Amino acid sequence: MKNKVLVTGGAGYIGSHACKALALAGYTPIAYDNLVYGHEWAVKWGPLEVGDIADRARLDAVIGTYRPSAVMHFAAFAYVGESVAHPLKYYRNNVAGTLTLLEAMRDHNIDRMIFSSTCATYGVPEVVPIPEDHPQQPINPYGASKLMVERMLADAGAAHRLRAIALRYFNAAGADPEAETGEDHDPETHLIPLVLDAAAGRRPQVTVFGNDYPTPDGTCIRDYIHVTDLAQAHVLALRELEGAACQGPGPLFRAYNLGNGQGFSVKEVIGMAERVTGRKVPVQMGERRPGDPPVLIGDAGKMVGDLGWRPEYAELENIVRTAWVWHQKHWSNHIG
Repeated sequence: MKNKVLVTGGAGYIGSHACKALALAGYTPIAYDNLVYGHEWAVKWGPLEVGDIADRARLDAVIGTYRPSAVMHFAAFAYVGESVAHPLKYYRNNVAGTLTLLEAMRDHNIDRMIFSSTCATYGVPEVVPIPEDHPQQPINPYGASKLMVERMLADAGAAHRLRAIALRYFNAAGADPEAETGEDHDPETHLIPLVLDAAAGRRPQVTVFGNDYPTPDGTCIRDYIHVTDLAQAHVLALRELEGAACQGPGPLFRAYNLGNGQGFSVKEVIGMAERVTGRKVPVQMGERRPGDPPVLIGDAGKMVGDLGWRPEYAELENIVRTAWVWHQKHWSNHIG
C-alpha cells in the first residue's frame, strides 16, 4: 500500500506541485484545503478533502479515514502587506491553526512534518547569500508567524518526538513543465505572473517599486526558485525523515534554505519576459516599498549537501517560459 501524505493547502500553487511530485515518487497525496485561496481544479493526483486546519473535528475525521504517515504543511496566509494591516488574522491562521494541526498529529501518532517556511523569517539580511544560521529577525507579522511555527516544531520535537524539516523558500516561481498546474492567485502579488499578465494585455502595466537601489540596474534583486524544484525538495525532505526514523536518535528539527543561490533584478525579469513572450511589457515606475531589501539571495548549499537536492530549472528563462506556457493554457481554458 502506498504511503499517504496529508498535504494541507494542497489545492494551492506550491501545494499542488508538491502533490504531483509526491504522486510521481509513489506516495498518495491527500489534499486538505479550505479553498479560500486554493482551487479545486488544481487537485489531480489524489483526493481532495475540504477543511480548515483550525477545525479539529474535520482534521480528526480526515486523518482517521486516510491514516497518513506524514504531513506536508502549506496552508497559510502569505500576503506580507495584509499581515501588517491585519496581524491577528495571520496569527490566528498561521500560528493557532498550525497548533491545532500539531495537536491532531500528536494525538494520531503522526510523527513527521515538512513545513513550508520562508526567507521572511530572516528579516533584512546582514549577509548575502543568506545562510540558515543567519539571525531570524522578521520585520512583518507574516514572517513572525512562520518563525513561531518553526519554534513550535522544535519544541514539539523535544516533547513529543516530532521529526520536522522546515524549508525556507525564497521566491517560488514558474509552473509545472507539463502545464498541469500553475500559479493563480487573487490578488496576484508575485512579479513574474504580474509581468506576464502585462505582456498578455490582461493588466495595463506592471509597477516597478523603486529604481534607485544600490544594485547594477537600480532595481531589487531576488532569488527565484522554480516551483517544481521546490516540490522535489519536499519529497527529498520527506524521505530524509523516513530514513531518520529508521536510524533512531538524531536531530528532530532541521531547517534548510530553498533558493538558487543567484539573483535576478526586476528589470532582468521584465527583459526575460519580453524575450520569452515576444511582447512588450508596459512598465510604470513607483516609489520604493517600505521594508524591501535591495538584495535577497539564499545559500542552499546545506540542502544540496545533506539531501542531494539539485535544481533542474535554475535558469531564469526556464522559470519564465514554463510560467508563460501555463498562463496561456490557463487563460485560454477560462479557468478561474
